[in-house]
Amino acid sequence: MPSPYRALFAAPGAKAFSAAGFVGRLPLSMMGIGIVTMISQLTGRYGLAGALSATVALSAATLGPQISRLVDRHGQRRVLRPATIVSAAAVSGLLLSAHQDWPDWTLFVFSAGIGSVPSVGSMVRARWAEIYRGSARELHTAYAFESVVDEACFIFGPIAAIGLSTVWFPEAGPLVAGLCLLAGVFLLTAQRSTEPVPQPKEHHTKGSALRSPGLQVLVGTFVATGAIFGSVDVVTVAFAEEQGHKAAASVVLAVYALGSCLAGVVFGLLHLKGRGERRWLLGICAMAVSMIPLQLAGNLPFLAVALFVAGLAIAPTMVTTMALIEQHVPRANLTEGMTWVGTGLAVGIALGSSVAGWVIDAAGADAGYLVSNASGAIAAAVAFLGYRRLRMPVKTREGQREQHDRQHHVA
Repeated sequence: MPSPYRALFAAPGAKAFSAAGFVGRLPLSMMGIGIVTMISQLTGRYGLAGALSATVALSAATLGPQISRLVDRHGQRRVLRPATIVSAAAVSGLLLSAHQDWPDWTLFVFSAGIGSVPSVGSMVRARWAEIYRGSARELHTAYAFESVVDEACFIFGPIAAIGLSTVWFPEAGPLVAGLCLLAGVFLLTAQRSTEPVPQPKEHHTKGSALRSPGLQVLVGTFVATGAIFGSVDVVTVAFAEEQGHKAAASVVLAVYALGSCLAGVVFGLLHLKGRGERRWLLGICAMAVSMIPLQLAGNLPFLAVALFVAGLAIAPTMVTTMALIEQHVPRANLTEGMTWVGTGLAVGIALGSSVAGWVIDAAGADAGYLVSNASGAIAAAVAFLGYRRLRMPVKTREGQREQHDRQHHVA
């Protein structure tokens, strides 16, 4: 492991909570695509599959920030364990209703319940922020590593979910995702020494962290970015099925995540100067442009190459986003602020997967990538329109005004 990463894990407990976070985050990549695969296997209805996946994402988008806000006030252990139990129970209900061919409305009810899943990635990043508070270089490396972990989840998660549901039995993917959620969250919350201490009540803002203009720009942009991810997942599964190799969709999606993973590893080794918001804008634009070749893919190998290249922009953009959240959200609301970005992604994934499912049912998989292209264009437009807000002087975690020059040393 390169020296910046070795130094990062010298902190006591860092390896343990990061490993638990990896297990707890696997459902992020497994649940949605697992539901799509399960429902398409059982019913052949991609529209229903996409709508259920969207329901999970929208529910998580609604409940996630509220759960994280409670975490900021009461601590991770007290909040995450009950929320996880509720989500796992809903997974069990969804699998039972799908297996027993219950009415569609029961599928949607249980899918909504799954949305109480905690934002495990935000919890892990909050622990890094607590350990390396005020150390911009170490936090840059930590956020880069966590982006790599996210992408590793998206490499292994879809392979596991699609493989289990196609080779074993249709419900296997979501089932294993639920078990990973339970194991990861309970292992993470068992580690009390690295758990961030809740801030005093007087340090919490009266309203939501989303009142920050800069955070609003980041969240709005990531709604469109999430639509890219959601549509790519659903369309790739349908495209692989049309090519006669449905199980290969997991490998193609893994290549997409691999590109991001490799870029994140390299990005974490760099000590970049200059304005973080400028790098963020370039990253969003690169993700948008990288969607164009997908429409030209005529076979799975070409699609895999195109997705690998598209993935190179993801992790660096996410790392920069986390650094910007640090500068636009008070310390007492940090977990909530990070979760709001995840919420934007979840809303976008919901919209992207749902719209892509309808397009596939109506016009075939080839037309589905138009949704990805349109989502990229919208993300770039929102980023350009909100760029000035990110350049404004921002509040520190303690709520004091400071000059924007400090951002030049944060990735």
